[in-house]
Amino acid sequence: MYQTIIMPVDVFEMELSDKAIRHAEFLAQQDGIIHLLHVLPGSSSFGLHRFAADMRRFEDHIQHEAQTRLKTMVSHFSIDPSRIRTHVSFGNVRDVVNEVASELKADIVVIGSRNPSISTHLLGSNASSVIRHAYIPVLVVR
Repeated sequence: MYQTIIMPVDVFEMELSDKAIRHAEFLAQQDGIIHLLHVLPGSSSFGLHRFAADMRRFEDHIQHEAQTRLKTMVSHFSIDPSRIRTHVSFGNVRDVVNEVASELKADIVVIGSRNPSISTHLLGSNASSVIRHAYIPVLVVR
């Protein structure tokens, strides 16, 4: 069905992504590639420039931890692991999803959502933001 699928995930809330996994697998069918993407906040959003060396070590640590958890998440899929790629980036989820979608010429974004509030109008804040700014179709799984 789709050749390139981006699946933004929060590796620290795996149960949210578990719902979306089956949908992404279905959309990938025979030969599609699923790109798991975890986005971490950049240090510029922390406002602690005086502690640049410490922030760099912290970013390295959380990036390594996120990559480890993404590799664990690959085992939750029933498709061949060679068809799953992992990416860890820093920045805003909405912006990074659009950048990666553009770079990979992605066909669709599959994202899990839960715990909506009135301010996000029935979707989680990241899912809501991705939908509003995406250049490609987005499938939200609840």
